[in-house]
Amino acid sequence: MEKNLYIDASHPNEIRVVVKTNSHIEEYEYESVKTNLVKNNIYLGKVSRIEPSLQAAFLDFGKERHGFLPFNDIQPDYYQIPQSDIQNIKKEEEKIREELKEESKKIEESLAQNNDNVLETNNYDNNKINVENLSDEDHENKQVSTKENKNIEIKKKNNFASKRYKIQEVIKPNQIILVQILKDERGQKGAALTTFISIAGKYIVLMPNTPKGGGISRKISNPIERKKIRSILNEINIPKQMGLIVRTAGSNKTKNEINHDLENLIKIWEEIKSKAVNSFAPALVHEESDIIKRTIRDIYDDETKNIVIEGNEAYQRAKGYMKMIMPQNVKHIKKYRGKIPLFYKENIENKLNQIFNSTIKLQSGGYIVINPTEALVAIDINSGRSTREANVERTALATNLEAADEIARQIKIRDLSGLIIIDFIDMISFNNRRTVERRMRDKLKNDRARIQIGRISNFGLLEMSRQRLRESSIKWDIVLSINSFSFKIIKMAEEVSILNKAKIIDLMLCEQVNKHISTHFDSAVKYCEKKYKIKFNFINDNSLIIPEYRIELFNKSKKLIKFVEYKIKINNFEEKKLKNKKLFKIKKKPKFYKNKKYKKNKFRNREILN
Repeated sequence: MEKNLYIDASHPNEIRVVVKTNSHIEEYEYESVKTNLVKNNIYLGKVSRIEPSLQAAFLDFGKERHGFLPFNDIQPDYYQIPQSDIQNIKKEEEKIREELKEESKKIEESLAQNNDNVLETNNYDNNKINVENLSDEDHENKQVSTKENKNIEIKKKNNFASKRYKIQEVIKPNQIILVQILKDERGQKGAALTTFISIAGKYIVLMPNTPKGGGISRKISNPIERKKIRSILNEINIPKQMGLIVRTAGSNKTKNEINHDLENLIKIWEEIKSKAVNSFAPALVHEESDIIKRTIRDIYDDETKNIVIEGNEAYQRAKGYMKMIMPQNVKHIKKYRGKIPLFYKENIENKLNQIFNSTIKLQSGGYIVINPTEALVAIDINSGRSTREANVERTALATNLEAADEIARQIKIRDLSGLIIIDFIDMISFNNRRTVERRMRDKLKNDRARIQIGRISNFGLLEMSRQRLRESSIKWDIVLSINSFSFKIIKMAEEVSILNKAKIIDLMLCEQVNKHISTHFDSAVKYCEKKYKIKFNFINDNSLIIPEYRIELFNKSKKLIKFVEYKIKINNFEEKKLKNKKLFKIKKKPKFYKNKKYKKNKFRNREILN
């Protein structure tokens, strides 16, 4: 199975990254000038106020909204108390660390004696399946088994209880604190902050001010592999005041590779400290890597055959970063020089445009419907035209298995997070339910977000939760939001114009959408017109509402090439199918059309035409 990584950096205002295996898109990352991530950035902040009722502080770190810093995320070094008390706290923490180390060794020894299925049985006993991967966003110092996690949580509670202080007693307004962003701003909520810094590398995560020794990602569950990594950690020189966690990517790496990554991260930390000393709060001290570097660091692996990049500047950046962390893999970075845009040549653009749709069709004839709401994401699976199997049970199993593969992909591509409810087709057999659960769990193993999966209930519902890695680029307000709909229209117009070699495109949209495009997407439209030598004409048509549109494509001589239209249909006894993909027309009106009651309610029963 060929796996390639494609980067489209030809647009000046956006960069898109896609991991593609054969004909499927496995991962999708998007970053624009407006949606630049600040998560994991390190700032020098100033305490603006203390909130005793929340036992937290609010910090001014240079943004409009002040950040939220809980008391539990503040290091004892920042406490304004006598030095002797700080030393006592540190001694208590060292004792707890020693106990945790002994417990972790015992657990790893017991895991080595048992088979590799110990983790799976523990998870089933808890009636929950943890498919948690330690990514660069993770700042939790956890080990592999669920028992060990519980012990760490208990010890953390004891550690916080041992402080015996309240935040208003030890933290004062205008105090300067070095913090890292744990969660981005969202809605009316400010960013979540922590003083426990973590810097992610390719193979390890360095925690320069958390002296906790060496840890191993829980995703590495093989006891033999864990024992090998533990021996490497004992051999390399880890500074006493620092801790680290070996990431999943470092499971098969040598001592020299892990040590090289550690040395690079220590250099970065020294630069952060020197910059913090010479800065005045509030100030940005360290900026998390851009999307190009994050892609090579977090997504690129040994299974990836090539990294194909469109855009000279991005190509040079990727090459330089690869030389620094993995010099032997520079040969896999290739610059795209074709005339046809990279994403169109590889048939990626068409698949990316599908994420604007709530319905995804399956190859067997079935389909899944994704409905994001404010509280959760509801996913429904339907067999549709899937009739290949011998009976209903086999059809349900085959459709559910195919849907599980597609749902795992869509969750990553759309960055669906929070509580996710999946309504599988009902299956009578208990073994069939477990088969679908295992398939879902296996497909989500490579997800970098933390995920918890429950079992399929008697009603056919499966509950799962997923960590939010970034804010989704697509937003829904029952239908697509005006911003996402505008983005969809521009991408769609660009795609159909390239595929049909059109030079003039007339877009009929409602006035509200046209104003939004001219205000927020003017640079994107001008870029498309200049690059592909086409002309966009936005025409107001207030008879259309979101998500309705009409697109007409013309050649140089202004001859109509193609007509694309989408309109909401009205439930009616005499509705006809669309002809040539145009808006349907009711040839014969119902007999009761003149009825006043019908006139009043004729526009109430509407549904989206798929």
